[in-house]
Amino acid sequence: MANLTHLDETGAARMVDVSGKDTTEREAVAEAIIVLSGEAFDAISSGDTPKGDVLAVARIAGIMAAKKTSELIPLCHNIALAKAEIAFENIPEKSAIRIIATAKTAGRTGVEMEALTAAAIAALTVYDMTKGIDKAAVIESVRLVTKSGGKSGTFTAPPLRSLRKTPAAPLRGRPTVLMGEVAAPKIAPSAPSADASRAAFRNFMTSHRLRATEWAKQAGVPGSQLYAFLTGRLRALPDDVIQKLVRAAQVRPEDMFR
Repeated sequence: MANLTHLDETGAARMVDVSGKDTTEREAVAEAIIVLSGEAFDAISSGDTPKGDVLAVARIAGIMAAKKTSELIPLCHNIALAKAEIAFENIPEKSAIRIIATAKTAGRTGVEMEALTAAAIAALTVYDMTKGIDKAAVIESVRLVTKSGGKSGTFTAPPLRSLRKTPAAPLRGRPTVLMGEVAAPKIAPSAPSADASRAAFRNFMTSHRLRATEWAKQAGVPGSQLYAFLTGRLRALPDDVIQKLVRAAQVRPEDMFR
């Protein structure tokens, strides 16, 4: 038990006495990755969710969690934070969102737990905000990425091995093989190009701040048709729908798929 600083010589839990440590600048960055269904990911990207702006709420939740870490983790010190920040990175090919939490202070103990707590609570908030669309979303990892300051110096985590290769929730319309049934034929080799077009279309919507429901309404096309393409139930948008979307967005057709 000698290496477990939160246990005394008898094995009893304790808060570590840090009064003899030097006051130094300390910073920690943690991450959480949440993998969603295509439908939930697109809804977040377009801002079209029943509960409103998912990432704005998750950002505030993460910052609040960082400040309350000592109330949630029993043996953490109450730290005066100089900085608590939440950022997001979309991973469209995995329908995932990477949450990056940063905590900073000048003190006698580190802020790793503050950063980790912020990342975890932000990820849980994303789940809460989208569970009406996707109850099978998975928070794949919560981990420390870097820390600096203090006696132990700098730490940098090794690269994450991989994300899940399949979405947490199956895409609607994908054939399910039951025992005793014959599997559906494999999709033709052109499938990757369809996936690439779909990913490019999502990126176009995100970069132009287009919400699926509002864009479809402006273009005079069924919103369900747009969502069917975004979630993989529809392999390609009909030409007449593309032309209407192009006119509403005032772009060229090729701009939406590159």
